[in-house]
Amino acid sequence: MRTKKTKSREAGQRIRRDNLIAYSFLLPSLTGVVLFSMIPLVISLYVSLTDWNFTRGVGNWAFVGLENFKSLWQDQWFVASMKNTLIFSVVTVPVGLLLALVLAVLIDGYCHRKVAGVVRVAMYMPHICNIVAISVVWMALYSKYGPFTQLMRILGWKDPPRFLASYEWALPAIILVVIWASLGYRIFVYSAAIAGLPRDLYESADMDGASGVQKFFYITIPLLKPTTFFLTITGIISSFKVFGYTNVMTEGGPGTSTYTLVYYIYTSSFKYYRMGYGSAIAVILFLMLLSVTIVQWIHNSRAEKG
Repeated sequence: MRTKKTKSREAGQRIRRDNLIAYSFLLPSLTGVVLFSMIPLVISLYVSLTDWNFTRGVGNWAFVGLENFKSLWQDQWFVASMKNTLIFSVVTVPVGLLLALVLAVLIDGYCHRKVAGVVRVAMYMPHICNIVAISVVWMALYSKYGPFTQLMRILGWKDPPRFLASYEWALPAIILVVIWASLGYRIFVYSAAIAGLPRDLYESADMDGASGVQKFFYITIPLLKPTTFFLTITGIISSFKVFGYTNVMTEGGPGTSTYTLVYYIYTSSFKYYRMGYGSAIAVILFLMLLSVTIVQWIHNSRAEKG
């Protein structure tokens, strides 16, 4: 007859065996995170404290401490990149969310179910298309004789600017492309959330004589707050990392008008070979994204506690 001590030992062995099996399943992903995220992060942090020019080879760097970080705030290109990135985020996120929410509600309320699915898929296509292909198409639209410029003339703008060559209009032109390209994804997320909303609230509102606008502002928007928060956080993170459209459509120009932090990291590191300086910019970007992630984590923790 087994004693309590024997049963306890066997239970402990079973738990350790189950934990070992669980960790063995996690090991491949954990190895990938360590090799491709944690180790490069540590190396990047160290490189940001050096003046390494990678054309001189690995190891040929001098430790300069925080000099790169001090130089950043006196660099007009970095200041312009930071400003453009913040403008990009402040404009694209709220405008994109508002348009997506309105369109998702209209599709859900006024389109037949089968037609609504086709519309959502059609609007989602730009999100999965190649960034280079989208950029080239919009460059044609923005050209002097392109459809977008011709539409501006038809609407009464006698001499519309060459949008991608204008210091004032280049960044808004790229912002418009990004909002359009990301709209379908946000509509999909909002549509899924709307489908899960309790219909009895809308039926009660109908019985009380509420209009569609009133239901939108007093029922739909409050109930979609978690979804809106999720899309806001992911949208901010995505807007901080914008690179492809800028690289293809304007290459940061004219001047500093469309330089963003990620594009400046690229030019500093791979055009001017200043790996230490580029890594310092990357650390600043990392801290910005980390702060956004912490806000999301705190919000989720509070939501779980109720």
